Amino acid sequence: MKKKMLETHYRASRFCRVLGNPTAYQILKELTKSTRTPTQLAGEIGLSVKTISDTLRHLREVNLVRYTTKDRNKIYSLKDKLVSTALLSIEKYVERMRLTRW
Repeated sequence: MKKKMLETHYRASRFCRVLGNPTAYQILKELTKSTRTPTQLAGEIGLSVKTISDTLRHLREVNLVRYTTKDRNKIYSLKDKLVSTALLSIEKYVERMRLTRW
């Protein structure tokens, strides 16, 4: 019988799954710089507003981003600055693996 996964491990796996989506990763990287609307993100990343909005919905579902409403516009930000630290750690690891020959 399969053992039940710890809640923290399950949520961490969902975080990793979302990061496997290049669009989600790009959105998170943009939001580490400053808050953005879906239209701004679409322009900076070069994808449709619908694609950006769908991805933002997934990011909200796993508690990585949040939004506030101003003049009928949704302005997105990272829910926690620790997300930025996690992204930098992943990038450092990937860079180290790229430079290390096994």
